Amino acid sequence: MLTSGKNLAMITARGGSKRIPRKNIKEFCGKPIIAYSIEAAKDAGVFDEIMVSTDDEEIAQTARAFGARVPFFRSEENSGDYASTDDVIMEVLTAYHRAGQEFDAFCCLYPTAPFLSGGRLREAMELLKEADSVMPVAPFSYPPQRGLILNEKGYVERQFPEYAAARSQDLPRIYHDCGQFYACRTGPFMQARTTDVPCLVPLILTDLEVQDIDTPEDWALAEMKYRILHEKTT
Repeated sequence: MLTSGKNLAMITARGGSKRIPRKNIKEFCGKPIIAYSIEAAKDAGVFDEIMVSTDDEEIAQTARAFGARVPFFRSEENSGDYASTDDVIMEVLTAYHRAGQEFDAFCCLYPTAPFLSGGRLREAMELLKEADSVMPVAPFSYPPQRGLILNEKGYVERQFPEYAAARSQDLPRIYHDCGQFYACRTGPFMQARTTDVPCLVPLILTDLEVQDIDTPEDWALAEMKYRILHEKTT
């Protein structure tokens, strides 16, 4: 008999990180960075299952040590550089379906999101009551419409010259994906095969809650930022 009415938290953490080796379990301010995503999911108190999708035994052991399940390993097909998040989500939901478990909604968390909180995840899952999908976003700190490019001669050009004389405050605000998580109803996802469904609503975060961690320099900056924020709340 299939179970229903449940929420799933899945954390995607493959082993093959190139720019920052072993990135998903590298120590961040005293513990493996994946631990922050697991703890946020646990603190949210809205998930019936918290699991990690990985192809790596060491990541699996770390995930289990912090309270997540690893009920199956990721396929080789979805462990490469070109597998998308949507591909991994589909694999996870399909594997649970075959095991006789269904979830009404899910939240796909990235393993390198130490600024994520349980409160924000609760907000996202609450928003799903009136939407099909939720994406955390943050406004660009400078209007992209005023962006510059370098032409083939190396000279500076305006990307959008029509906005050269426009005041920043008169331009529509543009947001970017925070790269922390995606929450979605399972039905719409399975139909569209993506979390970018038509009824997609934002969860707007502040700059203090967002930090890309793609390079060693990003990592050092994120740790500094985390310590500053943590000191303010203790």
